[in-house]
Order: sequence, then structure tokens, then C-alpha cells
Amino acid sequence: MSPSPKPSRPAPVRTLTALQPPAPDGAPADPGRPPTASRLKKEQAILTEAETQFAQFGFEGASLESIAAAIGLSRHNLLYYFPSKEALYLRVLDDVLNQWLAGMEEMSHGDDPHEALRRYIRAKLRSSLERPNAAKVFAKEVIAGAPRYAGVIAERVGPVLKNDVRTFERWAREGRIAKVNFTHLMFIIWSVTQAYADQQAQFALLLGKPALTERDYDKAEELLCHLVLRGLEPGPAAPVQD
Repeated sequence: MSPSPKPSRPAPVRTLTALQPPAPDGAPADPGRPPTASRLKKEQAILTEAETQFAQFGFEGASLESIAAAIGLSRHNLLYYFPSKEALYLRVLDDVLNQWLAGMEEMSHGDDPHEALRRYIRAKLRSSLERPNAAKVFAKEVIAGAPRYAGVIAERVGPVLKNDVRTFERWAREGRIAKVNFTHLMFIIWSVTQAYADQQAQFALLLGKPALTERDYDKAEELLCHLVLRGLEPGPAAPVQD
């Protein structure tokens, strides 16, 4: 009787992990581990370039390939840091909003209304000077009707704005500032300070210079503070429309 054939050894199973390429430098293999300094540096480079391209081309016009190429990455490697263009776009918007909300929250904790407003106006204008692309990305999203960010704006900005308005109302009750429509006061401050990011090229052209200077922003700060604070000087009650 011929010997029974030996059972064949099963072929090794190739797992998904084995098929995946190694993560790029700085991208941790374990998502539970804190990010390395290398990863954080690369992530910031991606965000900075994304801010520039989203400001110039908008969400639809910008591409992950172009953003990645500008900082020496492939699209595939960029996806280790941000899983999609929308995720990257939302992170850029989050970073802008975090900075703006910090200024609003600081104002509500201030004790001197004049100094609190001066600091806030200064911070908003400095943001337009130092990060004009960030302001432009946010403006493009809002002008389009905030199709990807409306929920975040309502959820995060609304409560902070209401808290600032309550602070203004307390100062008005104490006789430290005039009673006006404080919600629209904030809208006006946002609009003017935003203009120094969105329209800086036009302003520079009309001033006969290649670009706005830091001194131009100082002048804008001085004038806006003067207009706002003079308008809030206590005096005869002005009509307030809710």
C-alpha cells in the first residue's frame, strides 16, 4: 500500500497590516501614542500651506496634490496626517476660529470695558495682519453660506457672543458704557477688522504702496477704537433696537 501523501502546509496569510507601506517619518504607528515633534512640525507645515491654497482657490479649487507638492510630500503621505481634503479644510477653519474665540472669551473676563475693547480690536487687526489667509479662508466659507461649517459657527460662536453681550449689558447697567445694540456692535467690529485681511490689496493700491504696513494697521486700530469708544460713552439713552 502506498504511503498517504503528507498534508500540504497552508500558505501564510498576508494581513492588511503587512500590505500597508510604512508610515512616513513623524506619523506614529499607534494612534494612542502622543504625536512626535517631527509629526507636529510636518502637520503645521501642511496646515500653513493649506491655509494659503484654500484662501487663494477656495475649497473646490484647492487640491491635496497641490498642497502636498508645495511642501515636498506626496498626496499619499499627506493622507497619513489628514484623511481627506474636507478634514484638512475643517482643521484650518477650526484653527482660525479657536484664535478668534480666545479673544472674545478674554474680553468677557475683562474688568475695564475700554481696555477690553482695545485689546480685542487690536487682536483682531493683528490677526488680519499676521494671518490674512486664515481670515480669507473663513470669509470664503461664510460668504458661500457656510456649507461645511454652519453647525460649528452656531454651536461655538453663538454662546460666546451671547456671553460677551451679557458682559456689555452689565457694564451698561453700571453706567460705564452707553446702552446700544451690542450684538451689532460686535458685527461691526468683525466686519471692519476682517476688511483689513480681505481687502488689503485694494487698500494698499489706493494708498499708493505695494502692501499695507504695520503702521497702517496701527492707524486702523487707533481710529476704530476711537469710533467704538466714543460711541459707547455714557450719555443720554440712545434708542436700542433688538
